[in-house]
Amino acid sequence: MGRPSKLTDAQWEAIGKRLLAGESAAALAKEFGVDRAAVTRRFSQRNATIKNVANQIVETERALSFLNASEQIAARSLADDLKAISEHLAGAARFGAATAHRLSGIAHSKAAEIDDAQPLNEESIGALKGIAALTKLANESSEIGVNLLRANKEEIERINNPVTGRIGTITRRIIDSKTVESK
Repeated sequence: MGRPSKLTDAQWEAIGKRLLAGESAAALAKEFGVDRAAVTRRFSQRNATIKNVANQIVETERALSFLNASEQIAARSLADDLKAISEHLAGAARFGAATAHRLSGIAHSKAAEIDDAQPLNEESIGALKGIAALTKLANESSEIGVNLLRANKEEIERINNPVTGRIGTITRRIIDSKTVESK
């Protein structure tokens, strides 16, 4: 953990707003008595994201302006519906993943109860059938989440791209080295 900042959260917020308004990081760093690299490190990715979202909003508003009033209402209504569906599916995926996790845990604990010396006695066979049923339910519970991950595979790969993605080269190297170590 690094040392505490010389600036308050309010001062950092003011710097962020002024950067977005076009002031230079060097001038703001000098004014607030901090290193320019600290300002850049703290705001470069965040401000790039804000500018990207702002540009998307402008493009969307421009596209909407080409529609008549009833079409604009229909487009906004459809967008609201799509957001609601997305939120509900994400919630279902979270619940499904939690259910899958819990069922898998129960199946695992039941499997641990089976006597390895005599795994094929009548009692163990009944337990194995129960474990198989729990495992199947766990897998079915995870389907929504897995399908959402599959549907967003390209976006996840873009985010994780070591050159252009949000994770970045250094983090990607760390993740890759951990993967190699675990093998």
